[in-house]
Amino acid sequence: MKSRNFLDRIYRFLNLRPVYHALFWLVLFGVMMLDGLQKGNNWWFTISNELIGLFFYAILVYFNLYFLIPNYLARHVLSYFGMVILSCALITPIEVLTLYLKLFNLPVYRNHLVDEQFDFFLGNLFVILLSTMMRLVMDWWRYQNEKQMLLTQTIQSELRFLKSQINPHFLFNTLNNLYALTLKKSDQAPEIVLKLSEIMRYMLYECNERRVLLTKEIQYIHNYLDLERLRQPKEADIRFTTAGAMSEQMVAPLLFVPFLENSFKHGLNHYLQGGGFVHLHLHVQGEDLEFRIENSKAMESVPRQNHPRSGGIGLTNVRQRLDLLYPENHTLTVSDEPNCYAVTLHLKMI
Repeated sequence: MKSRNFLDRIYRFLNLRPVYHALFWLVLFGVMMLDGLQKGNNWWFTISNELIGLFFYAILVYFNLYFLIPNYLARHVLSYFGMVILSCALITPIEVLTLYLKLFNLPVYRNHLVDEQFDFFLGNLFVILLSTMMRLVMDWWRYQNEKQMLLTQTIQSELRFLKSQINPHFLFNTLNNLYALTLKKSDQAPEIVLKLSEIMRYMLYECNERRVLLTKEIQYIHNYLDLERLRQPKEADIRFTTAGAMSEQMVAPLLFVPFLENSFKHGLNHYLQGGGFVHLHLHVQGEDLEFRIENSKAMESVPRQNHPRSGGIGLTNVRQRLDLLYPENHTLTVSDEPNCYAVTLHLKMI
């Protein structure tokens, strides 16, 4: 975690415009100095010449960044390249003339300058196109980061909504059943109140971390299923089995809730012939987790308007959340058979 925070700070520092501009010019000046020194020139002679070259590079680069790219590149690509070539053609003679006047007492170097004017032009053209390429890369990088931040905010909003809501039908049916038990003075009533309070406490207060203990998620599932058994027909076959050691593992909070809710809302709740089933199995081996949930499907079609979808988040958003929280560390498979719907999640808990 500390190394991740350190890398995040480095990223934010390097993403500051003055920082990456300074790095660009330092690297470019270092390359220019190395080239000049390899030609056998002394330090002061090389530094003074390369600083002049760097000055003209800066004129071209910032003219390109703040005028040519905004006004030409996106709308008129051919015009943009024409303006780039024209800018280099205008700057190159001025740069050569400046160096020519500086080297007034070195006629050999002056003659080289006149002979190498085209090389100066190519150097200017290379630097201005390099700045264009880097601008495009930085813009693409920022776009990807903004897109990722927007996705993160969306998923976090969905998670906050998921944590702060309970399926209204589930809650009201539980309360109705609880009311019936209290009228009968059933011994089950206190237990139902306790389980419902545990569910609400977990969803509202204990899921604020990025990871929670897997055992708490399992206890949430048990409580949820116990309340569902109360309101489902006695013939309904609801099972939850676990296997493996799962004392210290951590997972994202409410990771299994969408699958759990959908199995009842679109499975048992729509089963018209009584009975039906919801089977869950969770297996853990080290950091590897497998969660599988199966539910029966109605033999007869149920009008969609009579059973509106409420609460929860869709499978698409579940996939997005998994991609965000467990990139490259999960697989989600869905099996939709005529009589059975099954979802299997393989996860590496890191």
